[in-house]
Amino acid sequence: MEFGHTSVLLHETIDSLKVKPEGIYVDGTLGGGGHAYELLSRLGPQGRLIGIDQDGEAIEAAGERLKEFKDQVTIVRSNYVNTPQVLRDLGIDRVDGIYLDLGVSSYQLDTPERGFTYREDAPLDMRMDQRGEITAADILNNSSQQELYRIIRDYGEEKFAANIAKHIVRMREERPFETTGQLIEAVKAAIPARVRATGGHPAKQTFQAIRIALNGELDVLEKSIDEMIQLLNPGGRLAIITFHSLEDRIVKNKFRENEHPCICPPDFPVCVCGRKSRGRVITRKPILPSQEETETNRRAKSAKLRVFERGPLSLGT
Repeated sequence: MEFGHTSVLLHETIDSLKVKPEGIYVDGTLGGGGHAYELLSRLGPQGRLIGIDQDGEAIEAAGERLKEFKDQVTIVRSNYVNTPQVLRDLGIDRVDGIYLDLGVSSYQLDTPERGFTYREDAPLDMRMDQRGEITAADILNNSSQQELYRIIRDYGEEKFAANIAKHIVRMREERPFETTGQLIEAVKAAIPARVRATGGHPAKQTFQAIRIALNGELDVLEKSIDEMIQLLNPGGRLAIITFHSLEDRIVKNKFRENEHPCICPPDFPVCVCGRKSRGRVITRKPILPSQEETETNRRAKSAKLRVFERGPLSLGT
């Protein structure tokens, strides 16, 4: 299957970076190369893009799509949490912009054997990086009922998390989980019929939760933001597209902390904690897709873009 992915908030994201023709930029979630192609189209001969992705199929597809820019793009198979090390290995100290398009690509969702979709029966995989040894099936078969409950509650924000965890444990005693169909069956058995009859697919939040836990998505995001801001040149920007409230909350809070890091009590006349602002939040409210985009790409409906700009290097560290 060809690696296809419709880039969400494409122009809004690249516009927000204020691209310099001679600048150096990082695409931390390269995917099929949609955002990267747009950015590279705006660079001059001296400009450069570092593209990072942990998905081997994405790396291959992006390499093909971006081959006309071969002298300006470097593609690295890694997780974006390793961006500081990737740049060190390339001899780069700071960059002019970084952007992330979080979540699952259209290709990953539309390829059943990757195990991300709840719309077809397929192996329970869900690995963003196919080199990983643990799959979604391992989490379902080996986690305690309490741990499953925590994962589904915290990462899926699922109100029936306790009952779903109980049904998973009960079902795996009869047969280990191997397919997405089995997980869907467990979820449907745990959620009342009247609730299943309303809203979207009843397994959507549980699938999200297991995927996030398996790939450590929220931990990686929270760990990465501070380091990415420190990698920016003055005036450089970090742009992040999120697709659910858990991601957006982390980005919003991290950006706010980097703009106003002081932890002194409000009644102190002067700051004594020594924490300095690293810059400013550009998006007081997130940038949302246009109505036209949401009508043509249903996966854009929940997207939010937030942007942070690095201040002078004398600020922060």
